[in-house]
Amino acid sequence: MTTAEAISYIESCTWSATRLGLERTQELLGRLGNPQKKLKFVHVAGSNGKGSTCAMLDSVLRRAGYRVGLYTSPYIQDFCERMQVDGDNIPGQTLAAITERVRRAADAMEDHPSQFELVTAIAMEYFCEQVCDIVVLETGMGGALDSTNIIDEPEVALITNIGLEHMEYLGDTLEKIALTKAGIIKPGCFCVCYDGAPEVTAVIRAVCTEKMVPFICAGRFPVKIIRHSLNEQVISWRSREYRLSLPGLHQAGNASVVLEAVEALRRRGWKIPEETVIAGLREVKWPARFEVLGQSPLFILDGGHNPQCAEAMAGSIGALLPGKRVVFLTGVLADKDYRQIMELMMPLAQEFVCLTPTNDRALSAGELADYLKQRGAKARACSDIPEGIRLALTAAGEDGVVVAFGSLYLAGAIRTAFAPTHRQWLRKAKIRARDSLSSEARAEKSAQIVQRILGSREFQNAKTVMLYRAVRGEVCLNGIENSPQAQGKRLVYPRCVSKTEMVALLPYSENSWEVGYAGIEEPVPEKSEVIMPEEIELVLCPCTVFDENCNRMGFGAGFYDRFLEHCPNTHIMAAAFEVQKTDMVPAEAWDKPMNAVFTEKTTYSRRT
Repeated sequence: MTTAEAISYIESCTWSATRLGLERTQELLGRLGNPQKKLKFVHVAGSNGKGSTCAMLDSVLRRAGYRVGLYTSPYIQDFCERMQVDGDNIPGQTLAAITERVRRAADAMEDHPSQFELVTAIAMEYFCEQVCDIVVLETGMGGALDSTNIIDEPEVALITNIGLEHMEYLGDTLEKIALTKAGIIKPGCFCVCYDGAPEVTAVIRAVCTEKMVPFICAGRFPVKIIRHSLNEQVISWRSREYRLSLPGLHQAGNASVVLEAVEALRRRGWKIPEETVIAGLREVKWPARFEVLGQSPLFILDGGHNPQCAEAMAGSIGALLPGKRVVFLTGVLADKDYRQIMELMMPLAQEFVCLTPTNDRALSAGELADYLKQRGAKARACSDIPEGIRLALTAAGEDGVVVAFGSLYLAGAIRTAFAPTHRQWLRKAKIRARDSLSSEARAEKSAQIVQRILGSREFQNAKTVMLYRAVRGEVCLNGIENSPQAQGKRLVYPRCVSKTEMVALLPYSENSWEVGYAGIEEPVPEKSEVIMPEEIELVLCPCTVFDENCNRMGFGAGFYDRFLEHCPNTHIMAAAFEVQKTDMVPAEAWDKPMNAVFTEKTTYSRRT
């Protein structure tokens, strides 16, 4: 069985929500030797914040030196995210091998397990194989009848914020939903709960009293936000300060639950030094939770998909981006309370760009856009995710804000598509900005850039300089060729000899030129001398986009990036107009940063 075959088999099985109960999971795990009985757990249930809470606790416990399993759902980009050990996803080949064993056991059952039940069994087998010291175990839906509830008493039963969700399965009031979630509380464990609605806390407290379980409400020691930004926030709890790498003001409440859970684990004998708690919260990573994917414009991805999440997201936008109007890139499931979600977002919205999540329960982009327009909002529907990202970026402009939200099923696809789509969009936007300069302005600014290059120490000290002849709206460097400072230097030029390869040529005369690849004026090989890359002391590169730290993007073909790898003794500098500057270039691994960038305004030097 391959990884793809394993995932296909799992996803071909029915979804578990319509088949609640523990009997199938118990039978399946029994056929596998009950691996869950060899493990210890922190069991996490709730409506919102489960994933972030699990990620924080996982980070803290790993920092304390424990081998930690992490079980979460749904995944964002890779199915293997659902089962992690010490921060690493289950390897594909391991998933395939365990799934093959689990399939044999499942197919022998009269009542075949559901999809979630299979995944839970696979995870238990994996964590047992990996000899985990402790597993942070997130429920799928509910608690009492969730397939993860086949474990014996956990070390800590942890209840995050509870809201109205899955009411057709869990109950139509907060109290009924809380009672279902509280089903993970078992005699012999500790219980920690989020400081939420009083009626929820009362239900959980009553269950703990009935089962003689120590009850801890995170609100007994209020958490305070000292300062916050899009990169981190500093919180205070019990007079101690912690840096939390997850943005979003609601994460402070989740962190207080984690801190109480740590105290409960200590009381049960787990050694968790304070310095490991500090480090774990500082280093935690969790995708699609008010996650900044890009700058210029600011692009934030959030998996918020219900009114409680939307309310938390609106609060974070108001606090972290005061006064900003937001372009929302959104798609929702039809069975979610999307009307209430959108009502919360409308006062913050500049515009809505609507998408259709890849899910049978999805509301179409057209239907969502029609609803928003009926409510007086500006909205448009898109056919696919890259188009939606491009439209949202364009609507926001470089100084604006895009927030993508609405469904975790959508979040992974946006996260996958964002980087290449953003790079393409930014490149085109900066080419348009460059080309918008008049020919007179380009000539004047080019002359200023040439003088800046000629006056640089790198140019003055170089004997062999590689430059280019401009095409269309690029910085024109012809002034270098005709300058007294260039006398006695070898001026060499690029030649594209294939769709992937470039060489440096020294033309013998002005008759050594022709229009080559992509309309660029290049030396004729037969009328030029080939210069080896290691002989070149200064390379002047064109670019489409750069930032203050001299990261750059070329035109997309990557000729220079491949050539520069072979220039070990070279100062590598770019020439660009100031309008091509952006806050931060979304560089990829193959993008070689420049030592400096010359513009008509200044010379930017790379900070190391």
